[in-house]
Amino acid sequence: MEEEMKVQNVVARVDLYVRVPLERAALELPNTIYNPEEFPGLIIKLNPEEEPSKTALVFNSGRVVITGAKDEKDVENAIKRLVKLLEGIGIKVTKKPTYEIQNIVVSGNLDMRLNLNTLIFRLENAEYEPEQFPGLIYKIYPDKSITFLLFGSGRFVCTGGRRIEEIKKAIKDLKKRLREIEKG
Repeated sequence: MEEEMKVQNVVARVDLYVRVPLERAALELPNTIYNPEEFPGLIIKLNPEEEPSKTALVFNSGRVVITGAKDEKDVENAIKRLVKLLEGIGIKVTKKPTYEIQNIVVSGNLDMRLNLNTLIFRLENAEYEPEQFPGLIYKIYPDKSITFLLFGSGRFVCTGGRRIEEIKKAIKDLKKRLREIEKG
């Protein structure tokens, strides 16, 4: 199933267990953006030389959101880099940071053409307004946050999963449901 999906982004919530003086950090750290009138946190590009760059959204409470990671190891490396940067300007992180994956975004191909005009009537929990957006939005499990953007080409984007296993299961369930619809 690996070939039919590719992780695009892993978003994690982190707790550093230390207050971060955002103004000072913005002045002393490279690759930062701090404009509290627009956003209450400090934006730090952790590896601007890499594509895609991992970004840390740091709040003065010590809470952080990491974006741009490709897997859990990437998240852990981003946290280590952030801690090293903060400690380099005298902000001591004395307790081991904890994190939780909040969202994994994957893209892929179902290897089948999709008639979105038909699917909107056959899939429950679906929205399709081609004048607004060219894809069909489908919540495969209404009680969970996993959502697919489906395109006529068979390409998809899946968001809302917190574990790769649950995303793989959602893709498998989606394909099964599409095959059922195709059979009529």
